[in-house]
Amino acid sequence: GAIVVAVIDSGVDFDHPDLAANMWVNTQEIPGNNVDDDNNGFVDDIYGVSVVSENYSHSGDPNDDHGHGTHVAGIIASTGANGVGGVGVAYNSKIMAIKAAQYSGALTSTDISEAILYAYQQGADIINMSFGGSGRSVLEEEALAVAFSNAVLIAAAGNSGAYNDF
Repeated sequence: GAIVVAVIDSGVDFDHPDLAANMWVNTQEIPGNNVDDDNNGFVDDIYGVSVVSENYSHSGDPNDDHGHGTHVAGIIASTGANGVGGVGVAYNSKIMAIKAAQYSGALTSTDISEAILYAYQQGADIINMSFGGSGRSVLEEEALAVAFSNAVLIAAAGNSGAYNDF
């Protein structure tokens, strides 16, 4: 099958004409039945999830309300030869949308960790994290260590020019 790239970000516009054909689909879920068919804690997580905030706010709707995640997903997997927009660098891959960023674009260590574990549990081949920060989180480190056993981890670097050699 296609390589699955989990995009941990502000979500993804999974109906976007350049992304719809390249969205990962959770085949263990039945769309729209309001049941957690695969018993993973998320109802109708067809294209991914939202892990923003407390558990009661979590959902199977990773739709992007910020734009950054859709931009990142497009760089990775925009459909080629469809007469729309551009083409992604890995246009044969599938995007697993994981919304961990709040509306403002900020992310918390807890939400990042939950996102990493969801991607790992759903079998993502690559986990893309195009966000940054200078804080250290043992929770994130532990989630990354678990995911590292099965996935390639991609992280942003730079932007602020801050010292990050821990």
